Amino acid sequence: MLDHRAQTLLKVLVERYIAEGQPVGSRALSKFSGLELSPATIRNVMADLEELGLVASPHTSAGRVPTPRGYRLFVDTMLTVQPLQEVEASAMQGKLRLAQPQKAFSAAAQILSSLSHFAGVVVSPRRSAVFKQVEFMRLSDKRILLIIVTPEGDVQNRILLTGQDYTPSQLIEAANFLNQHYAGLSFDAVRLRLRGELAQLRDDMTRLMQAAVEAGSEAMAEPEEPMVISGERNLLGVADLSSSMDNLRKLFDLFDQKTQLMQLLDVSSRADGVQIFIGGESKLVPLDELSVVTAPYEVDGKVVGTVGVIGPTRMAYERVIPIVDITAKLLSSALTRNE
Repeated sequence: MLDHRAQTLLKVLVERYIAEGQPVGSRALSKFSGLELSPATIRNVMADLEELGLVASPHTSAGRVPTPRGYRLFVDTMLTVQPLQEVEASAMQGKLRLAQPQKAFSAAAQILSSLSHFAGVVVSPRRSAVFKQVEFMRLSDKRILLIIVTPEGDVQNRILLTGQDYTPSQLIEAANFLNQHYAGLSFDAVRLRLRGELAQLRDDMTRLMQAAVEAGSEAMAEPEEPMVISGERNLLGVADLSSSMDNLRKLFDLFDQKTQLMQLLDVSSRADGVQIFIGGESKLVPLDELSVVTAPYEVDGKVVGTVGVIGPTRMAYERVIPIVDITAKLLSSALTRNE
C-alpha cells in the first residue's frame, strides 16, 4: 500500500505523462501535486515508486514515466471517470438506431473510433445455423430471391434459378410451408426431414423447396466477419506505437491475423462491465505500449459480443472508459429493439 503522498505523486505523474508524453520531473510534480515537498523528498518518493516497479526512469531524462504496473494501479484506484456530455450520448444513440444489426456493429465501431481518436472494435454475435423465417420474391420468369432471416435478425439473400415460372401465390405457399414446419431448424436438418415429407407436395413445389434448402445451406455455411474494426489508421499517428518498425509490425499483425485480438475480446465477454488490458502486464496484448478497453454487450439480457477501443497505454482512460461503457449499453438497446 502506498501512503497518501506517494499516491498523489504517482497520480500526478501518470496524468502529466498521459497529457504531455514526456518524462515527468520533480519540478512538475511539485507544481501540479499541491504538496509542499522539497525536490529531495520528491526524488526519494520517486525512487521508492521505481523500486516497486510503478515508474521507470528513461536513460535520456531525469524524469520518470509510468510502467504498465503503474498504469494498472492508477486505473484501478486513482482514476476519476469523466461522464460523457449529453450531446455526445444523444449523437451516439442516434447513429445506432438502425434496422440492420450489421450496420449497428459498423456504426458502433465508428463511434468508438471517432470519439476516442484510436481504433474501435466490435465482435459481432456468432450467427445461428438455424433460420427464423424465409420468404420468396419473384424477380423474373425463372429467377426468385430467397430471403433468410436468422433469430438474431441477420438477413441473407440468395437468387434461385428455377426451371419454371412460379406465381406469387405459389411462392407464399412454399414459404408458409417452410416457416410453419421447419423454423428454428438448420437447413441441413430441413433437408433430412424433407426427404420423407415432400411426397405430400406437388413436384413443382418439391423442386422449389429443394432449391431453397440447398441455397440456404450454402448461405448459412459461408464464413461471417466476426469482427468489425474502424480507425486502425489512427494508431499510425500515435508516436508511442509507430516509433519503431518492430512495434508497427506487431500492430499490423494484430489487425491482420485477428486471432490474438479475438482471444482477448472473448475473455472480456465473460466479465462484467468495462475491462482494461494494459500492454506489458497482459499476455494477450502484444505490445507494451498498447492498451485495450472493452465491455460486453447483450441481447435480451444475454451477452453476445464485445465492444472496445484499442490505443496506446498513454490514453485518457477517464474519457475512453465511459465511451466504451455507453457504446456497449446503446448497442445492447439497439439490438434488443430490433429483435
